[in-house]
Amino acid sequence: MIKKWPFILAFSILLCNTVTVLAQTEPEEIKVDGDKFQDFFYESIFQKSIENYDKSLVALDQCLKLKPNNETIYFEMGKNYLASKDYKNAYSSFERAAQIDANNKWFWVGLYDVCYETKDFNQAIIIVNKIIPFDAEYREDLVSLYMITKQFDKALAEINDLNEKVGKTERREMYKMEILSESKFQNSEVGTLKGLIDKNPKEESNYIALIFLYYNSNEEDKAQEVAKKLEREIPESVWAQVSLFKDYIEKNDGISAVKSMNTVLSSPKVDSKIKHRIFNEFLLFSNANPQFTPDLDNAIGYFKNDKEVNVAKEIGKFYHNKKEWIKAIKYYEMSEKNNSEVDLETNLLWLQAYTELKQFEAVVKKATAMIDTYPAEPQFYYYSGMANNQLQLFKKAKEILEMGLDYVVENKDLEINFNIQLGEAYNGLGDTAKKELYFNKANQLLKEKK
Repeated sequence: MIKKWPFILAFSILLCNTVTVLAQTEPEEIKVDGDKFQDFFYESIFQKSIENYDKSLVALDQCLKLKPNNETIYFEMGKNYLASKDYKNAYSSFERAAQIDANNKWFWVGLYDVCYETKDFNQAIIIVNKIIPFDAEYREDLVSLYMITKQFDKALAEINDLNEKVGKTERREMYKMEILSESKFQNSEVGTLKGLIDKNPKEESNYIALIFLYYNSNEEDKAQEVAKKLEREIPESVWAQVSLFKDYIEKNDGISAVKSMNTVLSSPKVDSKIKHRIFNEFLLFSNANPQFTPDLDNAIGYFKNDKEVNVAKEIGKFYHNKKEWIKAIKYYEMSEKNNSEVDLETNLLWLQAYTELKQFEAVVKKATAMIDTYPAEPQFYYYSGMANNQLQLFKKAKEILEMGLDYVVENKDLEINFNIQLGEAYNGLGDTAKKELYFNKANQLLKEKK
């Protein structure tokens, strides 16, 4: 939103000190006019304070009869017209005040306020350019006005100049991103950034902006050149390593990639999304180059305080999907070790992986422990029952499965599996009738699914 507070604040000050201002500018005339002028003026101030704008304007008209070319009276009239939303007369009054005294900033601010209220942004640009010599802060308003009127070339030039002279702001950077999303402005920005780098080679932000600009234009080779230059000029720059990491991966330079990755992951300056992206790229690289697996494992430690992503678990799932069960289990166990809370999904995946490896003793041990932690979670009863069946501990399997079946709710697949395993348990116990009962239930549920 365009800045309005200086206008409001200054008007309040002027309101309280108008007579003083008049006394400073025209002391002799006030003495001649005597109390009459002051009476009308004070009456206008009072009426305005209680929002009787019409009566305030009547009093100001009397003031004008006594002092026909008094700029402060026109200014006060403008404020009353503006408050009553009579924008045409408000503009005329502020304009008359500015014609009498073009060096008073607040007369121009009054005109700007009318333009803003009436959304006449092109005229507002003209007015703001009149204000800027008095108050350079209004350059921020000028940027916003250029954006509103889609004069992006002028906005970009103003943004770059302000960035260099007074520093960057979040709003201006947001505007700049919007402008540079259009390719036609990117070439000029490239030239600007190159010039800034030549002028001040130790300013990191210009390199970063140029790198991202090249990446957004799919000019990755040029981005890498800038990153290397950044590394030469500012060896400690973590952002150089963000860019160079990709180059090392593509060149299959694992040693350099590890160094860059560790620099990035250990830096508080880099956003977590970028860190996760780099880590995921290294996961794929280490999968193809197993000799770097220890480096991958060490890198997990950088994410131990990450509340949003359980990195070790996600690596486990990566290998799980590839049916590399031993690797998956390794990372599930690492996840469990690194986290104080017991994670339901991780343990279920762990049980599935051990089942695929037919290590049923481990499945029984883990599932039994998880039943104590999650006594109402039926899948742990299923894994325990299934594994006990495989170990030919049919009585134990039957007891656990019957107990767990009570917790199965609206999960037909799981209910089918429970009935199959109960059938297997009773088969092992030699109870043919019960075996047939549960197998028939499983078949019926399968038919219902179809």
